[in-house]
Amino acid sequence: MSPTDYVYFIITKPPEYSHHIKPGSVCYIRESTYNIYNTSQPGRRTKLPVTFLKSTSRSSCDIDLTCMEKLSLEEADYLLACEPEDERLYWFREKNAVQTSLGFIVGTNVRVEEEDEILTGIIRYIGPIVGPDYWDPITGRYFGIELQKPDKGKGKTDGNYGSTTFFQCEKNCGVFAPFSRVKPVVSTPMLPSMAKPHTQQQAQDIFPGDNVYFFIDGKYRYGIVLGIKEEEGQRIVQISTDKDENGKQGGEIKLPFYLVNKGEFPSGSESMDIDITPVEAHPDLSISLNSVVEVTLGKGNSYGIIRWIGCLPGREDVMVGLELEEACGVSNGTIYGKRYFDCPPKRALFVKLSSCRPDSRFQNISAQNNMMPELVKNEEDGNQDTGKLETVPPISTEQVEKLLIGRMKGIQGHCNSCYMDSALFGLFSCSSVLDSMLFKATTPQDAPIQRILLHNIVNPLRSKGFVPGQHIMRFREQLQKHGYCQSFTTDEKDPEEFLIIVMHHILALEPLLKLSAAGKVQESYCYQIFLDQNHSLVLPTVQQLLEHSFHSEGLKLAEVPSCLILQMPRFGKKFKMFNKIIPSLELDITNLLSEGPQQCIMCGHMAVEECTDCFKEPVFSQTGFKVFCKTCSTQVHSHPQRLSHRPAALDVPKGYIDRGVSHSLTRDRLELFAVLCIETSHYVSFVKHGPNTCDWIFFDSMADREGERDGFNIPEVRACPEVGMYLEMSPAELANQVPRDMKGVAKRLFCDAYMYLYRSVSMCLYR
Repeated sequence: MSPTDYVYFIITKPPEYSHHIKPGSVCYIRESTYNIYNTSQPGRRTKLPVTFLKSTSRSSCDIDLTCMEKLSLEEADYLLACEPEDERLYWFREKNAVQTSLGFIVGTNVRVEEEDEILTGIIRYIGPIVGPDYWDPITGRYFGIELQKPDKGKGKTDGNYGSTTFFQCEKNCGVFAPFSRVKPVVSTPMLPSMAKPHTQQQAQDIFPGDNVYFFIDGKYRYGIVLGIKEEEGQRIVQISTDKDENGKQGGEIKLPFYLVNKGEFPSGSESMDIDITPVEAHPDLSISLNSVVEVTLGKGNSYGIIRWIGCLPGREDVMVGLELEEACGVSNGTIYGKRYFDCPPKRALFVKLSSCRPDSRFQNISAQNNMMPELVKNEEDGNQDTGKLETVPPISTEQVEKLLIGRMKGIQGHCNSCYMDSALFGLFSCSSVLDSMLFKATTPQDAPIQRILLHNIVNPLRSKGFVPGQHIMRFREQLQKHGYCQSFTTDEKDPEEFLIIVMHHILALEPLLKLSAAGKVQESYCYQIFLDQNHSLVLPTVQQLLEHSFHSEGLKLAEVPSCLILQMPRFGKKFKMFNKIIPSLELDITNLLSEGPQQCIMCGHMAVEECTDCFKEPVFSQTGFKVFCKTCSTQVHSHPQRLSHRPAALDVPKGYIDRGVSHSLTRDRLELFAVLCIETSHYVSFVKHGPNTCDWIFFDSMADREGERDGFNIPEVRACPEVGMYLEMSPAELANQVPRDMKGVAKRLFCDAYMYLYRSVSMCLYR
């Protein structure tokens, strides 16, 4: 189980009849259990069975909802590091303190309280400092801080805690502390200072001997501080540089304190200068916030995203703050002692707006490669919004060979976009099950996102078989611009996170899945398969996994879904529960429905009872819930080993009367149309485009690359009929297959499956 699979609470007042539980204690409950109780509904349950963190007792306690408040995962993790409980409760009520800590990143300058003394340092590590507990999903999030001058030597560690190294620093120059003892140095809107005001010298911690950088004459320069003194009421920094004000080698320069930034020399740099070469702005360029741009530095081109635009002290030009793809910058978003945006250390660079130009890796693909002249020729037409919602049907089996197979086919990947590329290709290339989201009425704010998805991604994919990388980047920029996530253009995400944001938050699509549990209906867009610890599955099919998960969670389908998105059981993205999973080309969900007629598994007559105790009985079929007619149920449960079983009555629809004859009932089935797979944090997808077991294609948005930093990714779609050969094998034959010896890309499908996509041929016509 992952920490995200739980809901967390903090006790705010002593529970009745549980006086041993202290206010400030943090507890949790499994999210699926929490949803079953459905506490948001009228007449809700007043108590929840929760388990306490950092407790010697592992049993659950029923706690009244009025005695606790809900926490996010991050809040729970940070608060758990604060001890004792009364201090933890105090900091919970200081909402600004918790929110401030959520903005800290590695590289942030902070002040830390250590033995009643305020020390200056830099965050080098954020996370747990004790090993993962078998029972507790979280163990507390701490800050590992490297102390800086003049507080070096006042710490208690060199970055080790116990027998584990979390970061490295000099002896007694490191401390570990909870968020309650860590304060930001610089007061900004994003990180409001909780400490007392400090002078600028204290805020930046600049002292003689420190490495610093400054921006002058269109260049970043580096140097070493020789001294700091007052001149005419202004603090002046004397810096030793490779060049003086006149450009002579080996000199000194004096600058106002506010124009100097503390920072180390870039790794591998042979010079103290980083040249920012201005380029004449093209009149048609529309560079703005979140644009993907490139700049020419002293050692070549660098690429990044504009995170801030404005004016800086001492500069007349319009400046931009870039978050670079590589760590060749100068800070983490701060300059002159002020934070303008957040990014990892050495990834921020502040340059003139006129020095930026659109990322040429996208603009010049046609010039670098002649494989797609027709696509580039028609690109402008694809970018234009004509106002008409043109419909391009999915690619048929007969069209796959002509439109999709080959290099520079599918969706071109760029900068950690593989999760999005594989999901969009799987959903829309050969299936129309979710086409309704392309035409659904949406808000004016989100309409551009929908238009880009339809006009620039789905339609070109289906009509030309190729989507350039800049179309996906425009889509990601829009998602980020509208505030759905601040790292959509740079970071890898989970496919389900992306899909839920698009379907739920943007397009307000009706939930695809409605689950029934204890008479209550829950709604969702995806379903994560969970298995109890006592399962006996070794080489499971998707059908078995879904049934075992529903059985252990006590769930049923409230209705037949038009599209069913299943996430395979994993311990995070890296650890698989099964070496292989057999794809079920069809899912029989008849017995998973909460309503509807069902057939007795013994005689075929109308079933009236279901026995959950018989589900894992080896004498019955390995798949399907165990439902019986009255006669068969009596016979089955007369066996001595089943006398303790408790069959439950089924909800038989009115009008169905079993008169002792077999009923030919229509079974509800879903068909598989795509699979998303992951290996070493890289997503790919398989699509089943036809009725035969060999009708499979494999898509990788980053299958190859042309060039290095200035190059581009080459997507590829290939036919993989070898998958059908393995699907026709018996489980025993498949179990004996060595993954590395499996033909083609079949190993990826059977061994690396992350998400299965199913559709109902009948229901997708109505939704």
